[in-house]
Amino acid sequence: MSGYFSEILTGGKSLLVGLGVTFKAMLQPVVTVQYPREKTDVTSSNYRGHIELVRNPETGSFKCIACGLCAKACPSECITVKSEKREGVKGKVLTVFQLDFTKCSLCGSCVEACNKGAIRFSQDYNIAGFTKEEFHYDLLKRLEEMG
Repeated sequence: MSGYFSEILTGGKSLLVGLGVTFKAMLQPVVTVQYPREKTDVTSSNYRGHIELVRNPETGSFKCIACGLCAKACPSECITVKSEKREGVKGKVLTVFQLDFTKCSLCGSCVEACNKGAIRFSQDYNIAGFTKEEFHYDLLKRLEEMG
């Protein structure tokens, strides 16, 4: 009979210890984000989203000179760069800069190969879609839409 009461006391003690841990956790600040309803703006500086063109702060246009080094360095061949020579303009003018994100392995070879610093990794982390065409990005058009 004494074993019965000792088990009740041991169980009651463990119950009180567990409730103490629970109440202590209830008084601490909340660190959980209810993801679909709440979103954080905090992403790591090392986060690698898809690539994006970098705007030149002096001129307001993009820094890309359409050399095509990023497309040549890409092992998965997911970058398309097209340019044309226009009359009265020094150098080539970028006309198409597209990314097929379904093929991209986020290796960073394109960012490293760009000697002008014209592309970087974006901070977009909530990328979802139903078709693969939604992951074909026109980065030139995207930069123009961002203003």
